[in-house]
Amino acid sequence: MFPFAKRKATPSQPDTLAHRPSAIPVPNRHYVNGNPIQGPFADHLETAVFGLGCFWGAERKFWQLDGVFTTAVGYAGGTTRNATYRDVCSGRTGHTEVVMVVFDPSKISFATLLTVFWESHNPTQGMRQGNDIGTQYRSAVYARDEPQLTEARESKTAYNQRLKAAGFPDITTEIRKVSDFFYAEDYHQQYLAKIPNGYCGLGRTGVTCA
Repeated sequence: MFPFAKRKATPSQPDTLAHRPSAIPVPNRHYVNGNPIQGPFADHLETAVFGLGCFWGAERKFWQLDGVFTTAVGYAGGTTRNATYRDVCSGRTGHTEVVMVVFDPSKISFATLLTVFWESHNPTQGMRQGNDIGTQYRSAVYARDEPQLTEARESKTAYNQRLKAAGFPDITTEIRKVSDFFYAEDYHQQYLAKIPNGYCGLGRTGVTCA
């Protein structure tokens, strides 16, 4: 493992790492279901990107869902193009660890994915999830279009009310449109299928999302 910079804020521009010239190579095959993890995908499929702490456990939550075609883990929300795991752990890329979910909207809705997202982690912790501390562990929904953005914001408002009623602080989840997704290294992809007893840092609030 690389040393982690437990930053509590994303870096300012002068402190951001420079872009890398080429993308990290990954096999174009999902370790669990055999589907491709790189596009272009069929026209009837849609994509969504979620950050809910360490992406190892987060990815497993989504690949288990009926209607999900494929998943991949990577980095998004920052500025450094083609960042590596070492780069992201430095706290100087602005990225958080995310899961890209490719799904068939005729079989599973974006609203259902949002429910899994909210209920699978604690979205009130800022730049952390449990003992995992740093900007790369922040909660995020990176919308691909305006309808996703609107639906994510509305669900955040509704779930925030339920959490506050249960005694939790306000949700800190970052929700915005982001087009870039950078694939993480091959050994991170579908990690908990390759290492069934591997680390999963997800922690839930226990509050259901209506």
